[in-house]
Amino acid sequence: MVISAPRPQSGNQQNLGESTEKLSDFKQRHIGPNADDIQQMLDVLGVSSLDDLINQTVPQSIRLPRALNLPEALSEYAALAKLKEIALKNQIFRSFIGMGYYDTITPTVIQRNILENPGWYTAYTPYQPEIAQGRLEALLNFQTMIIDLTGLEIANASLLDEATAAAEAMSMSYGICKNKANAFFVSQECHPQTIDVLQTRAKPLGIKIIISDHESFDFSEPIFGAILQYPASDGTIYDYRAFVEKAHAVGALVTVAADPLSLTLLIPPGEFGADIAVGSTQRFGIPLGYGGPHAAYFATKEEYKRQVPGRIVGVSKDAQGKSALRLTLQTREQHIRREKATSNICTAQVLLAVMASMYAVYHGPAGLKKIAENIHTLTGTLAAGLKNLGYKISSETFFDTIRVELGTRSLQEILAACEAKKINLRIFDETAVGISLDETTTVEDVQNLLEIFALGDESTPPTLPIAPQPHKVGTPSPPLPLIPLKRTSTYLTHPIFNRYHSESELLRYLHKLETKDLSLTTSMIPLGSCTMKLNATSEMIPVTWAEFGKIHPFAPDSQTQGYQILFQQLEEWLAEITGFAGISLQPNAGSQGEYAGLLVIRKYHESRGEAHRNVCLIPTSAHGTNPASAVMCGMKVVAVACDLQGNIDLDDLKAKAEKHSNELAALMVTYPSTHGVFEEAIQEICAVVHSHGGQVYMDGANMNAQVGLCRPGDIGADVCHLNLHKTFCIPHGGGGPGMGPIGVAAHLVEFLPGHAVIAMPDYNPKSMGAVSAAPWGSASILVISWMYIAMMGATGLTDATKVAILNANYIAKRLEAHYPILYQGKNGYVAHECILDLRSLKKSANIEIDDIAKRLMDYGFHAPTVSWPVAGTIMVEPTESESKEELDRFCDAMISIRQEVAEIEAGKADVQDNVLKNAPHTAESLIIGEWNHPYSREQAAYPAPWTREHKFWPAVGRIDAAFGDRNFVCSCLPMEAYS
Repeated sequence: MVISAPRPQSGNQQNLGESTEKLSDFKQRHIGPNADDIQQMLDVLGVSSLDDLINQTVPQSIRLPRALNLPEALSEYAALAKLKEIALKNQIFRSFIGMGYYDTITPTVIQRNILENPGWYTAYTPYQPEIAQGRLEALLNFQTMIIDLTGLEIANASLLDEATAAAEAMSMSYGICKNKANAFFVSQECHPQTIDVLQTRAKPLGIKIIISDHESFDFSEPIFGAILQYPASDGTIYDYRAFVEKAHAVGALVTVAADPLSLTLLIPPGEFGADIAVGSTQRFGIPLGYGGPHAAYFATKEEYKRQVPGRIVGVSKDAQGKSALRLTLQTREQHIRREKATSNICTAQVLLAVMASMYAVYHGPAGLKKIAENIHTLTGTLAAGLKNLGYKISSETFFDTIRVELGTRSLQEILAACEAKKINLRIFDETAVGISLDETTTVEDVQNLLEIFALGDESTPPTLPIAPQPHKVGTPSPPLPLIPLKRTSTYLTHPIFNRYHSESELLRYLHKLETKDLSLTTSMIPLGSCTMKLNATSEMIPVTWAEFGKIHPFAPDSQTQGYQILFQQLEEWLAEITGFAGISLQPNAGSQGEYAGLLVIRKYHESRGEAHRNVCLIPTSAHGTNPASAVMCGMKVVAVACDLQGNIDLDDLKAKAEKHSNELAALMVTYPSTHGVFEEAIQEICAVVHSHGGQVYMDGANMNAQVGLCRPGDIGADVCHLNLHKTFCIPHGGGGPGMGPIGVAAHLVEFLPGHAVIAMPDYNPKSMGAVSAAPWGSASILVISWMYIAMMGATGLTDATKVAILNANYIAKRLEAHYPILYQGKNGYVAHECILDLRSLKKSANIEIDDIAKRLMDYGFHAPTVSWPVAGTIMVEPTESESKEELDRFCDAMISIRQEVAEIEAGKADVQDNVLKNAPHTAESLIIGEWNHPYSREQAAYPAPWTREHKFWPAVGRIDAAFGDRNFVCSCLPMEAYS
């Protein structure tokens, strides 16, 4: 065994709080540069110490004068042991609660090679599609799966959860419908958490929610849309065709929230007239995880493709005419519409959608149908057995769920028998319970359930009235007498779902796709505002522990004590880090955090009799999700100008605040600014807004530059959302999952999100309602952020922030002679990211921003953030996790590219036929056919020394985006396209 020598220490690095005894601390694994590297970078910057740099970068007026009050850092081993101790306080019961959540079996080949594989979970959103073809293909499979199962024409690449997907469907229907109605019908048979989220989303938009029985609703009140649950929340399978016809007759759109596994047996929504279908793919191999993360789906008709929320993967072609995938209609993503958006979704659940799609690939149509039929047969067996025991079953038509009327039996006796067998049921009320079976249910489980309901009565022994036999693929299907609307159409007929059923074949397919994607396993991903930092293995390991993964989100509190400890500790740590009085962990994306934070502000104003306050001031530099979120909250967006240095124009802010003083609800501000600078006037900016009765919402996208140095709550913010998938190490997963909890000042705590199903601790009736389907959002991935904070401690977190700022300034300094740095603070330093101005290259060499982004792929790098927040620029954020060696490699690539541009400027390279215009270069383009370019193959393929040692090859050449938009295809191509 070889043990690495300890990193050398510099005498100037005492401020990092290191000692020779602590060299094995996790902090040293997380932070890329060692002490010698740090000193060399400081020398390049011309500052004496790291603290000197921070003092010149972060305004003294906002600096935290003390260390964060957090527990002492734990080693990786100790943190895992501590978290396991917490996890063991959770109790794993067999949960038959249902309500859209089911236990499932994650195929181990998918668990090991996707969920636990950094090649999949550390990739970024596929905005650079040439180096994301593997993920895009998996998502295209997902969309095809959803299109087939729902019987609709198009599907997107996933949404956050079923309830928020339903809310997106309501918003889309509201925007499309032409009948001028403002009421939305919600079937009382929908899941209660879905109704809760719909009510939250409807109120600020002035939408009236009508909760009623679909069979008796007479349409006397005009509606613009409706949503139905299929099967219903209590398990009943209704024939909705007559309702759909009546809704269409009054011009309303109909959304069906459908369980995708049931659609292998039931007539799909598209075949009985639904306009939109939504649901969760959780039961396709995704652990319960106490509520998430899970991939929701959204399907609709092609005529609505430009109104669909989120992302759609589409088929296009590359420069050589080869089929290639990209995010189609990409420039029309909802949040790019800013205040004209009808959705603020800018993320998805990519990692989980990939898993769900591969679950369908693994099982194929016959395998999925077999699973569904087995579940249904066991449910029918259970129902018959309960009838033999004298119970009444509410419906004779069901798939996997039954409602059991208790009659004269005592609910408490039933629950006590359940407790003894470690079984959970759904409780409707004192007179009825629900039982939902799933893929993991066995004959023994059914026998146990019958024993529970027998209540020890030996006069009616609980026997199985039917002996379920395992159904073999290829044999005739068993009769399904309890399914009234049997599906006759085919699904998943594409070869992709019928080819990879042996593990060796699937393993190779997964690996082939993985190798088409650039992730953090290949190189740094220097995206500004996206903080692609280390997602340490020790942080990820607990995600797949059964104690966290096999817990139903509506399990009783007594079984989730471990989770409650985790939540309490994480909330306390985040409150200390941000300076806020209260934290809500419910928002399961940054966009949800923005929305929740603004709704808290609206509820606060309403509580003070100032509901008329609806103006939201937003700087022109803000993330596009900011104005989109404000509009979704019923606010009017007023833009605030920025000055030449990229700061908020204080005079314009004061004028706008004065003009809208009586109506001012909030200011949305990002800090450090979106331009990568610590604005000196931030406290005055907050004071101006407060003086006019408004609240300050801080976008936490750039929190990685604040932790341990300053706190939003101290600066003057009233609300701030935190991107745990950025600052706190939850991986991006190729575009999701994420988490976006919010912190609020003391006067806003009572308005934090609540939940209709699970009573939240310290719940207040003034709560804004639910924004996510599960009470604590994507609870199972909170363990990642817990591990990060526990292993870093106060000193480690603060040092990480300092080094993030150092790394960004080092890159800016190395590149400033080659590319102008667009914005800097008053002392000439940037925050944790810098903007490189490339606009002059268009005039001097006809080089566009995309040319440089694609050429970086030839050097083995993902492009930084392009053309945002300023068109024609790139925003670079190296994070603290990248070593000096990796930073230098990136800088060398950018300098080399500038030299390639200089060749064009000097007339030594052709203006049109050059290495930048033709980038990226695939292996195929270099080998096949004649080489007619004025530059060499070697220059194209191996522009830097490291590319000879290890070359990441883009799977396709530059993609024709316009072709993909003109020729809209969002489902799998014929197999010859893959060859």
